[in-house]
Amino acid sequence: MKDLNIYREHVEVMEKAGVDPEYIQGWQGGFLINPLREEQRVNDTYNAGYEDGTARNMDNYKNFTK
Repeated sequence: MKDLNIYREHVEVMEKAGVDPEYIQGWQGGFLINPLREEQRVNDTYNAGYEDGTARNMDNYKNFTK
């Protein structure tokens, strides 16, 4: 249950900060240990989010604000 609260809090922070949706979707997928998107739908922003989500890292999201 703690992980679910962490997930929700982090997603809310990123959404309020205006983070690129591609980064958020990547972060969510990584956090939940989902498989990567299909190759044609992956981009650098998504990959950065996926890597940070997998590591449960919230230090880099500000680099992807719009």
